[in-house]
Amino acid sequence: MKAMIAWWDLTQSDQTIESLHGFLSDEAVAAWSDQPGLVLKLWIADDENNRWGAVLVWESTDAAAPPHPRSAAELIGYAPTHRTWFDIEATAVGWRDLSSLAGLGRALEVSER
Repeated sequence: MKAMIAWWDLTQSDQTIESLHGFLSDEAVAAWSDQPGLVLKLWIADDENNRWGAVLVWESTDAAAPPHPRSAAELIGYAPTHRTWFDIEATAVGWRDLSSLAGLGRALEVSER
């Protein structure tokens, strides 16, 4: 398995963390949910430092190869400020009261208001 972390410093973009909530709720979550080979994608935000990005876990290097759904880079206007790939060394699944990880996060909570 492979993991990738990518983020954007949004300082040079017209997009904001809040404006990207619409992209997630209207398009990205559904599109990425159907991506073959994707184990998990977490969109992340750092309000204090104006950064936004994602953590992706893939079944394999081949599974991570394009094509992918439309990227936030199109909206942000430039490639991620930082992107790093990692090998997954081990995994664990903790006990949780959540029935599923799908559909969680503040971007989706905001769109329901």
